[in-house]
Amino acid sequence: MLHWRDYLGISMPRALTDNGRVELRLRPEDKATLTRAASIKRLDLTGYILRSMLPQAQADISEAERLTLSERDSLRVLALLENPPAASARLVRTAKAGFSLP
Repeated sequence: MLHWRDYLGISMPRALTDNGRVELRLRPEDKATLTRAASIKRLDLTGYILRSMLPQAQADISEAERLTLSERDSLRVLALLENPPAASARLVRTAKAGFSLP
């Protein structure tokens, strides 16, 4: 099944599912800060980063996959659903030819 971004030619990075490892290059002082914060919360560094970042990652994905319309645009979509425009001759020919998307 194609996503709406596929039709628009927008490519979205996909998560790699290899061995689960992620490498970060950090300045020593940044790593020290993260390690100290993790220690304070009694977590290892991985647990601390995941606890902080997974909710943000889920929110970013949700935001990217949601389309928000203004009231005017919402009313326009509803009006078009109730009274769709007539199909163009080209669309009718394509449908009769049995064209399907890849």
